[in-house]
Amino acid sequence: MGSIYRAEDTRLPGRFCAIKEVQPDPNATVELRLQAQQQFLQEASILARLDHPNLPKVSDFFNQDGRDYLVMDFVPGKDLREVGDETWGQGQVLSEKVVLSWAEQIIDALIYLHQHDPPVLHRDIKPSNIKLTPDGRIKLVDFGLVKLLDESDVRTITVVQGRGSALYTPLEQYGGDTGHTDIRSDIYALGATLYQLMTGQMPPSAKGRFLNPGKMRSPQALNPQISRKVSDAVLWAMEMHPDDRPENLMVFRQVLLGDMSRPGPRTPPPPTDDLASAIGENRGLLLLILALFLLAVALTIF
Repeated sequence: MGSIYRAEDTRLPGRFCAIKEVQPDPNATVELRLQAQQQFLQEASILARLDHPNLPKVSDFFNQDGRDYLVMDFVPGKDLREVGDETWGQGQVLSEKVVLSWAEQIIDALIYLHQHDPPVLHRDIKPSNIKLTPDGRIKLVDFGLVKLLDESDVRTITVVQGRGSALYTPLEQYGGDTGHTDIRSDIYALGATLYQLMTGQMPPSAKGRFLNPGKMRSPQALNPQISRKVSDAVLWAMEMHPDDRPENLMVFRQVLLGDMSRPGPRTPPPPTDDLASAIGENRGLLLLILALFLLAVALTIF
């Protein structure tokens, strides 16, 4: 996708920023490159309007020599993948309390994004895209996959096919004729991120789970120090079907951090009258079959 550089602002000496360079696909046609550049400019203008303590502030964007650049705050510190690797490398686990304190900040940032009109989706939430600053603040970084959610725009459905990181990507994000992402796709990725942080193990991919449903183990089974309530909440966020996940992050936050219990599994829709009408239309045939059955039983007995 590109590279990220740490740079110093020449107009404001001593101020450091991060510059993301987006490299065009060398095999793309001129038309596709122009579409990609237009998409980048749209996303950059969206990001420049965002203002939240858990998001880096975008200050500029430009194009040079056929490449697009996004300028944003430089966020010091380590990403959560690095923090986790250091902890697990010492034979320890991240405490539930610490992970939940991070989760609360991530959820705040995502609620802010999702409450825009139309909602803004991140689509690539994972430990390496979440930084922990020296003062303990969480920053959700790398907005390369941000999209406006517009159900009337087919590009919302097709533009991210195959994008995202496989271990944190819900099945619907892979695209196809019915592939469509919404805020519940970010909820899945957040659940997969929490799964890894709490267990020290990579979450199974959605594709792998589709082929082998028994592949998914609960966080509590992998780390007995995790409470049942939190373990169930993480699994709820990682349900395969979007309709089985939390409808929004406010509800998920109540279950993960509060006293609210996870709702029961989705109940199937009530049966329609199709069966009753079919029986009514074929009553004569059914009576004939019943009569033949009783006759066969009588002949067998006598």
